Amino acid sequence: MAHRDAAGFARYAVYFTPEPGPLAEFGAAWLGWDSAAGRPCAHPDVPGLPAPVAELTARPRNYGFHGTIKAPFRLAPGTDADGLRAALAAFCADALPVTLDGLRLARIGNFAALVPDGPADSLGRLAAGAVEALDGFRAPPTEAEIARRNPDRLTDRQRAMLALWGYPYTHAEFRFHMTLTGPVGARADAVCAALDPVVTPLIPRPFRVEALTLLGADADDRFHQIARYPLAAG
Repeated sequence: MAHRDAAGFARYAVYFTPEPGPLAEFGAAWLGWDSAAGRPCAHPDVPGLPAPVAELTARPRNYGFHGTIKAPFRLAPGTDADGLRAALAAFCADALPVTLDGLRLARIGNFAALVPDGPADSLGRLAAGAVEALDGFRAPPTEAEIARRNPDRLTDRQRAMLALWGYPYTHAEFRFHMTLTGPVGARADAVCAALDPVVTPLIPRPFRVEALTLLGADADDRFHQIARYPLAAG
C-alpha cells in the first residue's frame, strides 16, 4: 500500500497486520472494517453463528484485523507523527522477522481470537522492543484512559505495566492475539466452532511476522493503516 499521510490522527498504534491475501481479506470482511483501504466491508456469510456478525464484531471493528504490538496512544508534547514514523521505520530496519509455528482459533475469556500455535517468545521480545523504542512518543494516559483499563481488576504486575508503558498487557504480560469478537460470553465457543472451518484453512503454516504497521485513528476512532515497515535485520 502507498504510505498515507501520518499527520492529523487523534491516536496512533503499532500493530501486526497480515500482508495482503486471503487471511487479511477475511479478517477485514469479518470485522467490517478494512484498515488498509480505510473503508467499511460487507460481512461474510458464516453458517452456524449464534448472532449476526455485525453484533459479534461491534467492539473490535474500528481497530481492524490486527495483533497489538504497541497499544493506541496520543502523541506526547514536542513529538510529531513524522518523527514517530521515522522511529518505527528505524526500529523495524534493525529487527528480526519472527516465525511462529502457526496461529489457531481460541476462546480467550469471553471473546474469540487467533493466538500463536506453539512458542511465541521471539514475538514477545519484538513487541517489548517496539514498546520501549517508541515510548518517548506516547503521552501519559489521562485519568479517564486509566479508568477504562479497569485497574481494580488488574494484577499487581499488570498495574505496574500500565504505569510504566501506558498499557497493562505488555512485556511479561504480553499475549499476542488477533481479536475476532467483542465480549460474547458463553457464545464464544459457538463462534469458534462456526469460524474454525472457515478461518483455519486461511492461516499459513509456518506463520511469518515480517512487518509492523503504523496506524492512526480518525475523528470517529476508526484506525487507518499509515504504512507497513519490513523487519529487515538479518
